[in-house]
Amino acid sequence: MSFEEFLHMGGYAPYVWSAYALAAVVLFLNLWLPARRLRVVRMRIRRRLARKEKLS
Repeated sequence: MSFEEFLHMGGYAPYVWSAYALAAVVLFLNLWLPARRLRVVRMRIRRRLARKEKLS
């Protein structure tokens, strides 16, 4: 099997490679979105604590 045959996937390349790409996007989002949300939540908590300290 040559590398070109591997990339062609027996005529099913668009389906196979699009499935791999979609899986990669989903895995990336499963890592990135919770990390982004955690940053936002931490920032909100810091703001609340800072506001609370100013009032005290």
